[in-house]
Amino acid sequence: MHPENPQAIYRKDYHQPDFFIESIDLHFSLDEDVTLVHSQMVIRPRTTNQTVPLVLQGESLVLKNLKLNGQVLNTHDYQVDKIHLTIPTVPTQSFTLETIVEIKPQENTALTGLYKSSGNYCTQCEAEGFRRITYFLDRPDVMARYTTTIVADKNRYPVLLSNGNRVEYGELTDGRHWVKWADPFPKPSYLFALVAGNLHCHGGKFVTRSGREVRLEIWVEPQNHDQCEHALQSLAKAMRWDEERFGLEYDLDIYMIVAVSDFNMGAMENKGLNVFNAKFVLCRPDTATDDDYENIEAVIAHEYFHNWTGNRVTCRDWFQLTLKEGLTVFRDQSFTEEMTSAAVKRIQDVRILRTSQFAEDQSPMAHPIRPESYIEMNNFYTVTVYNKGAEVIRLYQTLLGKDGFRRGMDLYFQRHDGQAVTCDDFRAAMADANKMDLSQFERWYDQAGTPVVDVLGTYNALEKTYSLTLRQQIPANLQAWHIPIAVGLLGKNGQDLPLQLATETNSNRTCIIELREVEQTVTFVNIPEAPIPSLLRHFSAPIKLNFSRQREELAFLMAHDSDPFNRWEAGQQLAQQVIFDLLADWQADKPLQLDPLFSNAVLKILQDTQLEGSIKALMLTLPTEGFLGQQQAEVAVEGLFTVRQFVLQQLAQDHYTQWLTIYKANHHTPYSNEASAIACRRLKNVALHYLCRLDTAETTALAEQQFTQSDNMTDQQSALSCLVNTTGTAKTIALTRFYTQWKENPLVLDKWFSVQAMSYLPDTFENVQALLQHSDFNLKNPNRARSLLAVFSQNQAQFHRADGLAYQLQADIVLQLNTLNPQIASRFVSVFNHWRRFDPARQALMQTQLTRIIQHPDLSKDVYEVVSKSLNAQN
Repeated sequence: MHPENPQAIYRKDYHQPDFFIESIDLHFSLDEDVTLVHSQMVIRPRTTNQTVPLVLQGESLVLKNLKLNGQVLNTHDYQVDKIHLTIPTVPTQSFTLETIVEIKPQENTALTGLYKSSGNYCTQCEAEGFRRITYFLDRPDVMARYTTTIVADKNRYPVLLSNGNRVEYGELTDGRHWVKWADPFPKPSYLFALVAGNLHCHGGKFVTRSGREVRLEIWVEPQNHDQCEHALQSLAKAMRWDEERFGLEYDLDIYMIVAVSDFNMGAMENKGLNVFNAKFVLCRPDTATDDDYENIEAVIAHEYFHNWTGNRVTCRDWFQLTLKEGLTVFRDQSFTEEMTSAAVKRIQDVRILRTSQFAEDQSPMAHPIRPESYIEMNNFYTVTVYNKGAEVIRLYQTLLGKDGFRRGMDLYFQRHDGQAVTCDDFRAAMADANKMDLSQFERWYDQAGTPVVDVLGTYNALEKTYSLTLRQQIPANLQAWHIPIAVGLLGKNGQDLPLQLATETNSNRTCIIELREVEQTVTFVNIPEAPIPSLLRHFSAPIKLNFSRQREELAFLMAHDSDPFNRWEAGQQLAQQVIFDLLADWQADKPLQLDPLFSNAVLKILQDTQLEGSIKALMLTLPTEGFLGQQQAEVAVEGLFTVRQFVLQQLAQDHYTQWLTIYKANHHTPYSNEASAIACRRLKNVALHYLCRLDTAETTALAEQQFTQSDNMTDQQSALSCLVNTTGTAKTIALTRFYTQWKENPLVLDKWFSVQAMSYLPDTFENVQALLQHSDFNLKNPNRARSLLAVFSQNQAQFHRADGLAYQLQADIVLQLNTLNPQIASRFVSVFNHWRRFDPARQALMQTQLTRIIQHPDLSKDVYEVVSKSLNAQN
């Protein structure tokens, strides 16, 4: 059975709201059994002669009182159903509407609206959670000024927070107290926030470029008070960067962040009061890895950057979500590139894009970055909207240059500050500010799928020219994209050749080709020798590029390309070729032998003393089984696992001495959070993982020693992830010790679950089953559920076991979460989206579970939309 009347909403059907809400005065009385929410709104009809009914959204609310212009309405004056409050007749001029509703935050396991987390109240209103707090026009193009009063028991909830500035506070005679907050900026309801609890403040300040002092406050549970300084410093760095890069200054007197334990997302940019998953706030060297530190800095920056790209200028409707998310992801990526390593960050971002977003483009949930329809909006907080959206924003900068992009941003804010706008408005600002025709660029917003470009290179020795012919593969009903492709040409000595097009006099080492047609040919002149092309440098567009290369050419690029991204990319392509050739041998029952060319190319990387450690670590990491599977028409689950394991073990044997040398050279680097120390840890831990592939007493001892002696979580977790794949007693000893050490720290304990879920040993599924029964496993906590189940579902060989038991387990979990937390349930069921790309036996097993899910009574809209699309998709 499907949910009651699941109706799709279409972008083409957008219309302006019939009413606007100019202001809302909220009063919360927080009690342990029932919370009362009193709302007083000033509502203005869009036109003075309209006679349409007022329809407000509301879910899981108990209406206790309703007044229109001070007069109590009788039940025959309005209608209430599960999702609406309808008043058929309202004044044609501005009027006041008051409601009192009852809600029960303590029973809200969906974690949207107002709910309780670890005894504290908090909110999550994006996309449509505010309707679970009170009746409202819950859509982003209705922007109101909010005043919020919170009343609660002072002992239990000494801290009461909301958006804006604190303007009044006081105490009552019954042991309760109250605080009033006023936000001077109009905002949509999805940006409303409230927090109440027993929290500790880690404070600081920031002086803006205009000289204003802003109070910075990070609120956490008291036991976490010593894990906030990195987040505070990250916030200050983000504020300064936004001033310097985009001229954007913070606009309130206070900026608050609250870390909560139960949160569906990473964080939320509520105006002046960000609510964060504690995972992206709390860190110390002994509890958080280097990646955790970088992720915290990036997410802190992301939510701060939303103050302008999302809050000051927001979305007209939810179809425009990438307007704020794609843009803000690009901004946080650019920030991280400047704070860390641009090359490392670019490679990391492309890996996510190719592994997750390209896969989504091949799935039944494929959609443009600006979707055309949805049933449940929460299902479209996707890697397409976010990460591909960021790549589309990057295309503007690639085409216009940094200065041109800044001109476009300036015009965008000049035109639209304080408004709810569209992706077209952003594109128009970019075009107008640079006097450039970007009409074809709209196809990046309208067309789903990953563009594919075939490239053919031809060298004319007589005329000393080199021509590239580029052809877009255009699926039916689509049109050619506007694609910037960055190109370099390498000579036989490995140096970049000067590039000069036949139509130009200037030369560069890298040239941007603007591919607008289905097919284009460009010719470079004065090329003295047959070059080796370096294509799509810095991953200049989110496309798949087909260009036939011999292994020798890839090895050459791997050793010499001046573009760090393409040097890494050449290694990935070479590894992929080697693995697929070995797979063919495995399938033909031939003995496996590693190509010496590839082994020697890896050796050259190992011996390259000029290569920065973090880049080297990335270059020494093979493509994942998940990514390799995406390149196949039918995923060879057992074959890919076997062959990839063989390559890793063979590389470990071939270069044992070099791996050991690198490990020892970097092992005793003192801990710091500096880039050089991080690079040492990354490189030595890659070496340790290769060494432990041999599973000898000596290599296991190295991991045991690092595990017991490490003074930081990066080294301890890396050693543990090696030990869980050993076959001796060291595994059990390490897991027990780690659990005993960290069982009181939820975020670290999440790592304990994840490390076991990613083991490649054949008993992993049985271990996951056992961990589901562990006293510390809690399906209601999204972080804990993700740490075990979402991680396990990405363990391709173990999750896609031939007997289908893991599929059955995943479906069981989805059905439990369907009731508890539909948003997380829909994420978990998405693992089945690619069921048609597996062998017939696995297809049948997954289809059985999808059918079982969709036949479940009371299925949520979230899960129904994903499963129905998956089952109905064509091969």
